[in-house]
Amino acid sequence: MTDATAEQAEAPEKPGKKGLILGVILALSGAGGGYFATTSGLLPIGAMPKAQGAVEEAEKKPAKALPDVGFVDLPPLILSLNSGDSRHLKFHAQLEVNSDYLGDVEKMKPRIMDVLNGYLRAVEISDLEDSLALVRIRGHLLRRIGIVVGEDRVRDVLVMEFVLN
Repeated sequence: MTDATAEQAEAPEKPGKKGLILGVILALSGAGGGYFATTSGLLPIGAMPKAQGAVEEAEKKPAKALPDVGFVDLPPLILSLNSGDSRHLKFHAQLEVNSDYLGDVEKMKPRIMDVLNGYLRAVEISDLEDSLALVRIRGHLLRRIGIVVGEDRVRDVLVMEFVLN
């Protein structure tokens, strides 16, 4: 090799920083221009008019009225479970009641607590290990409370606390 070609092979050209700086400037100016164009309304966005129309349509329709219900707070229960070791269940619930029957359900609270105590004491630990245990227990409690206070007076059992120690 000659000396001229050896110097060219050994000294590679350094990439210029001009290209990197130019790219960053163009990217920032493009992002700023795109932001301005979309926020000022210069560019129509396909989903935007539909979303605005849906919001305007929702504002025109009156909202559905909430159901006329009240809530009866039941005192928390701490129960020892039916097992070999000393395991306890802390249970606290509220009853969602049709407002016409709120006074009737309040009057029957001692009977409701008796039903809760009787059912929850009979629950086995293995019944509580299932992932759907709480849903199943709520259904059983709702059915039993409905028998005590009358059908269609209690809409739901809302579990506030369910702690197994």
